[in-house]
Amino acid sequence: MSLTARKPRPKKCRVETCGASFVPARLGQAVCSPACALKDAPRNEQKAKKAIDQRDRREIKVRKEKLKSRAEHLKDTQHAFNAWVRARDAELPCVSCGRQHQGKYDAGHYRTVGSNPALRFEPMNCHRQCSPCNTRLSGNIVNYRIELVKRIGAEAVEWLEGPHEPKKYTIEQLKAMTADYRAKTRELKRAVA
Repeated sequence: MSLTARKPRPKKCRVETCGASFVPARLGQAVCSPACALKDAPRNEQKAKKAIDQRDRREIKVRKEKLKSRAEHLKDTQHAFNAWVRARDAELPCVSCGRQHQGKYDAGHYRTVGSNPALRFEPMNCHRQCSPCNTRLSGNIVNYRIELVKRIGAEAVEWLEGPHEPKKYTIEQLKAMTADYRAKTRELKRAVA
């Protein structure tokens, strides 16, 4: 086996007005001289600007992520959880009124997040609910309970209605839960498509 490097093959200069043949001195060299490089620069300007903009956006995203508070991470996790609930129950009608319509659907909690934050991310406590039932009728809770007993059973509903230990999630736990629910949502959407 020989340890000598291969000699580069001659190339044609990329600048249309030049077209001279040259042997590249470095990897990726596409022009024969600095003068041709100046002529060729505008061709790469937009591509370089786009690369710089992408790098800047990535850096900003990383900096914003570091500055996020626990409350903002909690909001992200709630958003991911709600999207998963809507995808999980996509074929089911509204848990409160039983209607199937083309309007907006929410992820309606049986025990509200404000009154029982320990059940915020409990899958049995949250189901697909039409926006009018969730917002205008404050969850339409009587009909919600009737349907919930049919879906998960009376024993599970009684457990939801019982006392629960408060949960204090760390930022790392919230990030992990957000990633997990986003992955589950993607899986559900892939299975439907």
